[in-house]
Amino acid sequence: MTARLADIAAQAGVSEATVSRVLNGKPGVASTTRESVLAALDVLGYERPVKLRRRSAGLVGLITPELENPIFPALAQVIGQALTRQGYTPVLATQTPGGSTEDELTEMLVDRGVSGIIFVSGLHADTTADMQRYEKLRAQGVPFVLVDGFSPQVQAPFISPDDRAAMQLAVTHLVSLGHTRIGLALGPRRFVPVLRKIEGFVKAVHDQLGLSEQQIESELVQHSLYTLEGGQAAASALMDRGCTAVVCASDMMALGAIRAARQRGLEVPDDVSVVGFDDSPLIAFTDPPLTTVRKPVPAMGQAAVRTLLEEVGGTPAPHSEFVFMPELVVRGSTAASPLHGSP
Repeated sequence: MTARLADIAAQAGVSEATVSRVLNGKPGVASTTRESVLAALDVLGYERPVKLRRRSAGLVGLITPELENPIFPALAQVIGQALTRQGYTPVLATQTPGGSTEDELTEMLVDRGVSGIIFVSGLHADTTADMQRYEKLRAQGVPFVLVDGFSPQVQAPFISPDDRAAMQLAVTHLVSLGHTRIGLALGPRRFVPVLRKIEGFVKAVHDQLGLSEQQIESELVQHSLYTLEGGQAAASALMDRGCTAVVCASDMMALGAIRAARQRGLEVPDDVSVVGFDDSPLIAFTDPPLTTVRKPVPAMGQAAVRTLLEEVGGTPAPHSEFVFMPELVVRGSTAASPLHGSP
């Protein structure tokens, strides 16, 4: 026990006597110091004494579309940690092809008596979906927050990245490298983030390269699936149209675009530049390391939790959209256009 006290004291940066007071629930310890000691216990893998274990303030549901795209587990981790810090227990519910639908998962969570639900890239992002499902949920008195995708029909707080600004960043970067044929590979048109990315892309290309909006939409925008194979198919179509650079709406699609280039015997970035979107975990270690637009996942996840807990606490956030600015992360998949400087 003495060795353990010494370890905890060293980890927390306090005296062994202070650790002892915290573990025995004695008064006279500042709350920040108490938290440091408890955090040290967690870090070192010791169980907290039963009387010091935080009582769960309730369950909070988190519904994600799938976990194959690494950006969803990354967001789930941020949200889960933020909920746990506030004393809530996150319950992750994932839609899978042929598995439970968003409505079934919602019903299951409501039946379990969750305090609230966070929806990530759900039906609220699909412009063809019926938004009445969310009004029914509100009528049941269940607080919820929606991440990625906005609908004016739903009275709830939304958390989004600035998709238009993301495209502006990507296009500006590629134009600065001399690219004049820049394509956009993205998912089905019915999704709000897709429509916003198109809007931002068309405006940036029009402003910086002078192409007509109609020409950009018809020649430089390619819809596909948000998968590696989808990115490969879309990038292949764009390269057929002479694109020397491809902006992708997800990192997974960008990996597909790199594969499409290599299948043609082209080098990335010497012959074709590729830009992703998300900055998913491990994407810095691909070959080449991917230039991408970083989605502000930590800020978005924490905002989603903060906003939901305000709703749970009876002080609802305004029913509006909180938009977070992405940033360009330049790595090895973009370089000067092969056509730059040629006659």
